[in-house]
Amino acid sequence: MTPFLGPDVRNLGAAYIDPSARIFGDVEIAADASVWCNVVVRAESDRVVIGPRANIQDFVMIHVGSGTGTFVGADCSITHHVTLHGCTIGDACLIGIGATIMDGCQIGEGSIVAGGAFLKEGTIIPPHSIVMGAPGAVTKTRDNTIANRLNAFLYLKNAQGYAVGDYRVWSKVEFRTEMAAERARLMAGAS
Repeated sequence: MTPFLGPDVRNLGAAYIDPSARIFGDVEIAADASVWCNVVVRAESDRVVIGPRANIQDFVMIHVGSGTGTFVGADCSITHHVTLHGCTIGDACLIGIGATIMDGCQIGEGSIVAGGAFLKEGTIIPPHSIVMGAPGAVTKTRDNTIANRLNAFLYLKNAQGYAVGDYRVWSKVEFRTEMAAERARLMAGAS
């Protein structure tokens, strides 16, 4: 089984695209991004861009809006069962399990959208926010960039393993060593 990548899809060096993924239309997948099990991406009337090292986890649905594309920044984690519809997700964001983000929404960099949150059309979230509820609202401001980038790094390492048939990367001592080194690098201010 191989993933379905439509003729207009541009894979710019993704670390892993699961064989069950279905990707249609004007879609760009950046270097080291990963697209996991049963993800559907549809870009019939606009474009979808998945940034470097972003991970699109199991059962995510990404679709364009009416006149709006969908853009996922670098180092983002779009977790299980999320729906992104015609929105923009800034760099180093984590979108929690089952969240829905609608047309015209903009999520500022370094933010977390809690699981189950629903962001109605046109919602603008400033950088470094924590968002909860339905409708979603900022409940706290905190810079989540390092934690979110570490989560993206964790998924990058997993994707690199899956690409070569290693489904137990996270259980290995080497992985824990790499995570500790990446945490230290980010805490020291590396980009």
